[in-house]
Amino acid sequence: MSPSLSLSQDYLGCIIDCGALPLKPEQVSTLFCNIEDIYEFNSEGCYLCRLWPCSLSSPLTPSSEAFDIYTLYCMNYPNSVAVLRECMKNECLVRFFQERQTTLNHSLPLETYLLKPVQRILKYHLLLQELSKHFDKSDPGYEVVEDAIITMTAVAWYINDMKRKQEHAVRLQEIESLLVNWTGPDLSGFGELVLEGSFRVQRVKKERAFFLFDKMLLIAKKRLEHFVYSTHIFCCNLLLVETLKDPLCFKVSDQTIPKQQHVVQTKNQEEKRLWLHYLKRLIVENHPASLPQKVRRENLWCWETTSANVR
Repeated sequence: MSPSLSLSQDYLGCIIDCGALPLKPEQVSTLFCNIEDIYEFNSEGCYLCRLWPCSLSSPLTPSSEAFDIYTLYCMNYPNSVAVLRECMKNECLVRFFQERQTTLNHSLPLETYLLKPVQRILKYHLLLQELSKHFDKSDPGYEVVEDAIITMTAVAWYINDMKRKQEHAVRLQEIESLLVNWTGPDLSGFGELVLEGSFRVQRVKKERAFFLFDKMLLIAKKRLEHFVYSTHIFCCNLLLVETLKDPLCFKVSDQTIPKQQHVVQTKNQEEKRLWLHYLKRLIVENHPASLPQKVRRENLWCWETTSANVR
């Protein structure tokens, strides 16, 4: 049975018909989101598959915009899980969902069915890639399958990218709620949170928390569950020295405050390479002058000992 059909008819339909459950309309809306639209879309897709059995992928080829309903569902999924877990605190609702699972003879709980549409849309391009292996380039329908692969790969990439941005936005809100003594504007004004980590810093007893945004490096002290603001460096003023005596260390400083330097010790070479990669990229992207593309590439791939050489 289709997960969207099971959710739409066996759960959502039953909740609506029951009416006496301690569930608010907005909870039901968040829990199931647009599952009925997905069921209808899938039904139309299966109908087209029966019309053109020689090309399984033909309903997938029109445009990636047709799959925006999946993007909406995937973006809502964390909220859906949150509502379901809240429902599981209510004995009446726990009993209802257990009885529905037993009546439907489902081996899996509702939470698993809520996840299925997310899993499926992100695997369609893999299914199509496997399907393409059974086609010769001269076979009718080969181009349709290839177009479908391109479309569904783009859909999967877009959904994953939107999920990543959503996760970053949630994390950004968490950091802001835990950050003490920061008097600047909202952190969202400095772009996406690119990296975060805790490091030992030379001449400092306790570790420092580093938050790298598109436009700023924020450094804070860790105090229990909170972060106490220490300093920040705008990426347009950021200087980087990657080669020091300790192979695990690098140095960052603010060119407007030369005496303020931070020698950072990473835990391993992989972590150091990761931070150097993004620090270099953001220094170049935030350079106050408009650098030619060739110069940008050279500085990203052939970075010299200090970013001051770029300036």
